[in-house]
Amino acid sequence: MPRPAPAPSRAPTTSSPADAEGSLRFTPKNLALLGAGLVAIIVGYMLLGAAEHTIAPLLLVLGYAVLIPLGIIL
Repeated sequence: MPRPAPAPSRAPTTSSPADAEGSLRFTPKNLALLGAGLVAIIVGYMLLGAAEHTIAPLLLVLGYAVLIPLGIIL
């Protein structure tokens, strides 16, 4: 019994994985937002440790729920 012929292989594409739709591309704007989120989180925890219970939760929410997701999405 003859073997079936192998399927023709696809030609390699010249686009890089970063060019594919849906991939993450970090621009300076993304890095600035991620950095601001990290700073807000660090300052929030420092203020929380210093018993500043008014602004610390606001900075933590700003960092975790706003700046970090925006830095990833945009």
